[in-house]
Amino acid sequence: MAELATRTLPLAGAHGGTAGVRLQPAEPANRISLRARAEDVAALSSALRLALPTAPRTSATQGSRTALWLGPDEWLVIDDSEGGLVEAAASSGALHSATDVSHRNTAILVSGPGAVATLNGGCPLDLSLKAFPVGACARTLFGKIEVVLLRTGEDSFRLECWRSFSEYAFGLLAEAAEDAGL
Repeated sequence: MAELATRTLPLAGAHGGTAGVRLQPAEPANRISLRARAEDVAALSSALRLALPTAPRTSATQGSRTALWLGPDEWLVIDDSEGGLVEAAASSGALHSATDVSHRNTAILVSGPGAVATLNGGCPLDLSLKAFPVGACARTLFGKIEVVLLRTGEDSFRLECWRSFSEYAFGLLAEAAEDAGL
């Protein structure tokens, strides 16, 4: 039997941070880029077993699944365990586009009291709790790359980026943490 190629995980073995911020590659996850009309949101939400958020900069989580609102007709849906997102969306009977981006994207978890200062080393958003509360998400820039940022806790974030840019993002985060003295 022929050997199959083994795909290495992005940022395999990467670790970083300082006393005030922890940088950690997220575990592999299943993801879809979902596009749908407003009238199809209810059927897709039911099929995905997750209420797709319909307000700007919001997210919703149910079990291992999280949906991030990226635009009036666009979501990033992440499943940390089960998978089957494309199939679930297909079973909705609703008109939509669901593209599996599981191998295109990866995520970096940023946590600790210095998380906001570290992220602001490359991101122009106001990440204060008042302006960007827990559950808030946005497609934005981090340094020179497009990312999707989700606030998962008072001092914790998930930074989604394309795997081809993950080393750049991780390196910039590590430098920002050191520059901030955190």
